[in-house]
Amino acid sequence: MVAVGDPVDTGLVASLAKPGGNITGINSTVEGLEGKRLELLREVIPKLSHVAALQNPENPTLLNYLKEMQVAAQVLGMKVQVFEARTPSEFDEMFKAIVRARPGALRVMGDRLFLHNRQRIMDFATKQRLPTVPSHPELVDAGGLFSFGPSYSSMHRRAAYFVDRILKGAKPAELPVERPTKFELVINLKTAKALGLTIPQSMLGRADQVIQ
Repeated sequence: MVAVGDPVDTGLVASLAKPGGNITGINSTVEGLEGKRLELLREVIPKLSHVAALQNPENPTLLNYLKEMQVAAQVLGMKVQVFEARTPSEFDEMFKAIVRARPGALRVMGDRLFLHNRQRIMDFATKQRLPTVPSHPELVDAGGLFSFGPSYSSMHRRAAYFVDRILKGAKPAELPVERPTKFELVINLKTAKALGLTIPQSMLGRADQVIQ
């Protein structure tokens, strides 16, 4: 299993319905997620107006997410300010820039750089008392406020379907690329309490996992 962003945009498949070639699988790219994340943030912080977004400019698949976030932010009356890092060596300067900007929350985009350095990022966010919304739930375990996105465990289980079909003779070109059907909301209630934030009961009721 390989993360490739949108397989159509990157040219890996001709279309999701008819991928052609020798590639198929499950694509985690879903439109509307960035807007939903900002809406959830607004539920927790009604007066939120300024969000910092961590992004790796070496990852081109994040550009569409950033554009989507900017559009959603305009609708919600928010400002999204992007901060970039390509390697861990650039983190300190990025952190200093975020402190100077004084955002009300931090959005950590889905990139291996941030996933692998999650504790360093969350230590910074905790010190700055920044509510943080990452793409990867692992960052919520490390101290993030909440995450919302496709259920990767469900996607991994669904991948077995493709393996089974191909081993039985199906051609990848004939197996439509699927979108995720299950999404997970993970909330760190301990972090919320430490930040003096109240998670609405309506949001807690929708959570798939609550970290106490």
